[in-house]
Amino acid sequence: MRFFRLKAGRKVSLAVEVEGKYVSVAELLNKQENETDLADVFAQVSLIKTELKRGNYSYLDVDHSSFAPAVGNPEKIICVGLNYGSHILETEKKVPDNPVLFSKYSNSLAGHLDNIKISNPDLKVDYEGELGIIIGKTARNVGDDFDKYVFGYFIGNDVSARELQYRTSQYLLGKTLDGFYPNGPSIVTKEEIPDPQNMWIKTKVNGEVRQDSNTKNMIFSIGKLISYISEYLTLKPGDIISTGTPEGVVMGMKDKEKHWLKPGDTVEVSIEGLGTLKNRFI
Repeated sequence: MRFFRLKAGRKVSLAVEVEGKYVSVAELLNKQENETDLADVFAQVSLIKTELKRGNYSYLDVDHSSFAPAVGNPEKIICVGLNYGSHILETEKKVPDNPVLFSKYSNSLAGHLDNIKISNPDLKVDYEGELGIIIGKTARNVGDDFDKYVFGYFIGNDVSARELQYRTSQYLLGKTLDGFYPNGPSIVTKEEIPDPQNMWIKTKVNGEVRQDSNTKNMIFSIGKLISYISEYLTLKPGDIISTGTPEGVVMGMKDKEKHWLKPGDTVEVSIEGLGTLKNRFI
């Protein structure tokens, strides 16, 4: 199943895709539209499937809608740095002994096709196409039994202002500017993804391929990340983990080849089975 969050003005509707059209989850659950969001879905997938089989639903009119951030408003946005060996080589870092974790905040969330603002030309703005995980059950000390806590997967772009990221030893400032974590266009439930540890991931800038890799190249697997994080803090339904980026970012290029993102650039991140996330920088 594919879940989309669609916005029209201030109204956000949660929808499930059916044959290329959108059906209101609120209608399927017999709830009010403004009272329904991802939190209502995690334990209700079976009911939603049953209602879809009955066929007693209508399609949403989305002519004047756009895409809201697919992940909603998670309590925790946990990002992983240096999780692909080739990315470590291009940035001249060392392979970490444990996952490198940092956070973003909800102000960084943006949707598919949203414009991302570059507020200062000196920021050295970079892209990072990533596979995202959304948690569906409370997880604490899960060990190897991680899969049942995963609700689904999505595409994320860990946009980074390198000048700010490396101004100090902490990544935070350069990672969580407004709109710097576009995601979507949808959340795809885990049963539709045969092997999340074997999905190609590709990033294009203005149509030019910059990143082309596979999630099998992660240093710390999805299971390892969930197990490691849940050993130290409780993951709650709706929390997300962005699993790191492969090689091909601007920061890893030779100085004469470095062309940081600028107004007018378009970035597309595609992941096998999930679709394409597209954003324009202004």
